[in-house]
Amino acid sequence: MSWLGLVLIGFAVADLGHSVRPLKWLPESIAAGVVLAIGLVLGVGWPVVVIGLVVFAWGPIVRFGFGHGRALWALGYFVGVVALALVLSDLEGAPRWTQPFGFAHLSPSELVLLAGLGLVQLSTGNVVVRLVLASTGSMSPTKSGTLPASPRKGGRLLGPAERLMILGLGLAGNLTAASIVVAAKGLLRFPELNSKQGQEHIHEITEYFLVGSMMSWLFALASLALGLWGLV
Repeated sequence: MSWLGLVLIGFAVADLGHSVRPLKWLPESIAAGVVLAIGLVLGVGWPVVVIGLVVFAWGPIVRFGFGHGRALWALGYFVGVVALALVLSDLEGAPRWTQPFGFAHLSPSELVLLAGLGLVQLSTGNVVVRLVLASTGSMSPTKSGTLPASPRKGGRLLGPAERLMILGLGLAGNLTAASIVVAAKGLLRFPELNSKQGQEHIHEITEYFLVGSMMSWLFALASLALGLWGLV
């Protein structure tokens, strides 16, 4: 699972870089460098060069997807790369470091995978959700101009927080608590959806909330499935 973990770490670093300082080429270049460094330390071999190139291409592909109405292409690239890395995981040779070390006696491959799964919840999950919203035309009513922009920015942190909670609770074996997180968000959002403000656009608001939330939860659950596959 080293290859998959490196891909996820690279995507996460690139997206986090763009969220902090959206400069062209720099975040994806740093992400590719991080992947190469980790791969060389682990002794992954020549595939790390291919992974670095795949990671470097992620930034331009996302910009193209959002800028040219090709969000589905960027989404397909992400899903395709992750699926391919998962399929090819059986072909991986053992990394140079094979003895368990670090957190909970994880092997290097497992540690890299766990780090990648955790990091992609922070910003890459938001990017994937936005790509889905853009490809389905379910963008935020505030961005489309039908409703005024809200001064509250907490929603940008709510998605990553809930995904991390679902992933962490799921890996800890407490799926019931993870389901409570999902239910809690629905209850917290209900007053907003039921308010009188913007009722003429309630269908747009509801669609945006449902599509965004479902995709965010699906992203976390898919990450949990990958974690259970590779770590348990």
